[in-house]
Amino acid sequence: MEALLPVGVAFLVVLFALLLLSRTIVIVKQADTAIVERLGRYQRTLTPGMNILVPIIDRIRQRVDMREQVASFPPQPVITEDNLVVSIDTVIYFQVTDPKAATYEISSYLVGIEQLTVTTLRNVIGSMDLEEALTSRDSINGQLRGVLDEATGKWGIRVNRVELKAIDPPQTVQEAMEKQLKAERERRAAILTAEGQKQSAILNAEGKKQAEVLAAEADAQAAVLRAKGEAEARVIEADAEAQAVIKIYEGLRSADPRPNELAHRYLQALPEVAAGESNKVWVVPAELTAAIGRISDGLRGDGS
Repeated sequence: MEALLPVGVAFLVVLFALLLLSRTIVIVKQADTAIVERLGRYQRTLTPGMNILVPIIDRIRQRVDMREQVASFPPQPVITEDNLVVSIDTVIYFQVTDPKAATYEISSYLVGIEQLTVTTLRNVIGSMDLEEALTSRDSINGQLRGVLDEATGKWGIRVNRVELKAIDPPQTVQEAMEKQLKAERERRAAILTAEGQKQSAILNAEGKKQAEVLAAEADAQAAVLRAKGEAEARVIEADAEAQAVIKIYEGLRSADPRPNELAHRYLQALPEVAAGESNKVWVVPAELTAAIGRISDGLRGDGS
């Protein structure tokens, strides 16, 4: 029994030493800080890494997360300027900048931020009607952030962003708004349909007009081309007939035929001269008339 006593005392000494060592060496994680009090009074703020404390005298009051934090608050009923109750959800992004102030200036900075958000939100929304509140989220967010950042500065808190997740008006108001939106959509659809029919009628009329104009221009050009073709054909036929008469006349002059033979050849050539479709009137040369007269005289002289 007496032999076990020193072993027990040694075990207690080792255990006490380990306890003192655990109270002496403190490990602070990255992005965290620790508030140290010495005999109940603030002594210092521990930074990330290994830190040494005085056992029994020093103790850690609180560990503070220095990262940006997100706080989502439950829906809050807020009365608008036109006496409608809307439910608003808010989300706040904040960060602790002074661990000492966040520990000693307020008992719970998260509860303080929540209550301050509710009161500020009621003041801001209370000065707006429902339509303005639904369409002014950016303005509301800016006003909330300004008020919260100023009020929480002495707590060692910096408010980075304030967002309104939802603004829910009463059910009756939602139904009325849905009916209004449906009527507005139907009105726009009717206007678009009428505009489409109008544009279609205009395009059809313009297309028909252009088609008629093009058809008239085509008919006019065809008539002009036909007239030109007929005129050119007449000119060609007249030129050909004139050339034929000239050739016959030149041939007769070069052959120097007798009058009776000349008259006979004139008579043979007349059908060719009159064969053209465009010859409605043709001229008989004076020589042909004289030749016919000689033939007539000769026939009378023979007693036939």
